[in-house]
Amino acid sequence: SAVDSLKTRDAAAAKEIFQQDQVINEKRFAIENAILTLMATQQPMARNLRMLAAMLEVNTELERMGDYGKGIAKVTMRLGNAEANMPTFEITKMTEIAVSMLHRALTAFIDENTSLAVAIPKEDDLVDELFNTAYKKIVNDMISHPETIDQVNLMMWVIHNLERMADRVTNICERTVFI
Repeated sequence: SAVDSLKTRDAAAAKEIFQQDQVINEKRFAIENAILTLMATQQPMARNLRMLAAMLEVNTELERMGDYGKGIAKVTMRLGNAEANMPTFEITKMTEIAVSMLHRALTAFIDENTSLAVAIPKEDDLVDELFNTAYKKIVNDMISHPETIDQVNLMMWVIHNLERMADRVTNICERTVFI
């Protein structure tokens, strides 16, 4: 949604995404409190304890991904209608891959599918390649059009957030294997 708002320069949608981050933060703390209460009152052992510890980690990873969406929404709001060349293909592909990785990683976590959890992180290399391509385009654009450096530099934050999202998905897969 954040990338869609960026591509269409929909400031209203970006503002809504920005504000929804507070809801994600509240849910993170509620889940964390529930898990800690369960640990304190039930004193789980072995596999159950690993599951709860993994849930705490996944909870944190998801919250950080929400922050990345908020960051991309913030870029949209800062750009407004200003001219900024955007590596649209790379941003779109990075988003598609990272979101697909996330959905499958959560499925692997829920289903405790270790083979899927081991396979998904290999796709992070695709996101890294797209990041490197987009980075070079952005730098070249800065060199060619120094008057747009401020706007184009915001694209660096976008690709950084998308690249980090894929890294966070990899962490979720590691928690599945940990269980």
